[in-house]
Amino acid sequence: MRNSDALRRLFMLVTAALLCVFETAVVIYIMNRYYNTGFRTMLYLRGHILMAGIYLVVLVFLGRVFGGLLVGVRKNGEVLFSHFFMTIIADFAFYVLLVLLSLMFPDPRALIVGFVVQFAVSFAFITLMGNWYRHLFRPYDVLLIYGSDAVSDLLPKLKTRKDQFNIVDMVSSEDKPSAIRDAIDRNSTVMLVDISAELRNRIFKYCYETSKRIYVTPKISDIILNGSKPVHMFDTPLLLTEGNPFEYEERVIKRTWDIVFSLFLMIILSPILLITAIAIKLSDGGPVLYKQVRCTKNSAEFEILKFRSMVVDAEKKGKAVLATKDDPRITRVGKVIRKLRIDELPQLLNVLKGDMSFVGPRPERPEFIRKYMEEMPEFSYRMKVRAGITGYAQLYGKYNTKPYDKLKLDLYYIEQFSLGLDVKLMILTIKILFTKESTEGTSERIEA
Repeated sequence: MRNSDALRRLFMLVTAALLCVFETAVVIYIMNRYYNTGFRTMLYLRGHILMAGIYLVVLVFLGRVFGGLLVGVRKNGEVLFSHFFMTIIADFAFYVLLVLLSLMFPDPRALIVGFVVQFAVSFAFITLMGNWYRHLFRPYDVLLIYGSDAVSDLLPKLKTRKDQFNIVDMVSSEDKPSAIRDAIDRNSTVMLVDISAELRNRIFKYCYETSKRIYVTPKISDIILNGSKPVHMFDTPLLLTEGNPFEYEERVIKRTWDIVFSLFLMIILSPILLITAIAIKLSDGGPVLYKQVRCTKNSAEFEILKFRSMVVDAEKKGKAVLATKDDPRITRVGKVIRKLRIDELPQLLNVLKGDMSFVGPRPERPEFIRKYMEEMPEFSYRMKVRAGITGYAQLYGKYNTKPYDKLKLDLYYIEQFSLGLDVKLMILTIKILFTKESTEGTSERIEA
């Protein structure tokens, strides 16, 4: 088991290293061959090493954000899609460096050709190594110990990753303790799904004692404790969780970042904002913006702003009406701006005003919050921070992710917050913009 895990890890590291070294070599060759003579000061060995180091750091960082280096762990298609984005952004960043070194805009065609070469070779290499990984390493044989009907939701997800997980045994937590121990002894990997805290504690300790690989579906209290701080009362270890998840300085930094970046984007995107507003006005003469009441920090209500993408009277009775695929209420301009996600851009004003942040739980309508809280009072926990344009649940959830699971994802973000995590999620949003709307929950499509 340990040797297998070590070999899997070694395979992934070697594959990722080869990909990064190859792509770095391509851009350094192109820089030296086509751009070096145009710099204010030509670069020699140390300059090439510095440029290679900068590119490599950016590439590895983006690889960790997008998952474009997880060959074998994820499906080939997903890795290739992620790798495409990490490479094109890294190459663009490298071009910006070339601009700074030459004080001009060099002809980008050589770098574009280099990107084509990079991705063509990476495509073949990732496909080859991904298939080889699955040939060398069998999926984990998993024992599923479940305690409720939640396992019926998890099983279809596990079946989509048969290359990683092979469910060989299932045991109910209500079975005899001896039967559960025997099942654990027969398997090397155990997955605990929605088991009562006391029983899960006993099973978890036994799995740990017998050196099993353990997966656990966390409860809300687990996620909150995951973000706690270790403290000591003399020789007694304690875990500290505060009611306000963000420290004072974190709130200041996050708000400053929101103000500066929202102003910057509004200036850069002003032509798109103007053209969109004109197009909506000319299409049917109706209002350009659509306003809807949502809730943010401490359940405070505010009007979220969007470019109107539906007919003016889309909600005649004032009640929420679900938007559907090919909804006839969506205007011709609306179809375009929804597809390009331009309809969300006016929310930059909400960020500037302080109603929202760039990253945080998506704001819900008050009526839906009341409904959710009847079923799960913990839903209010997600409103300890400002609502966000993008968030953990939007990036890692699916269109059919249950509200309770979305709550867990939002709480994970709240408890694990850092400016680095915000930057990571904002970069990851770029990738999501080019995928189908698979991350939006029901309420996210209720608009006019």
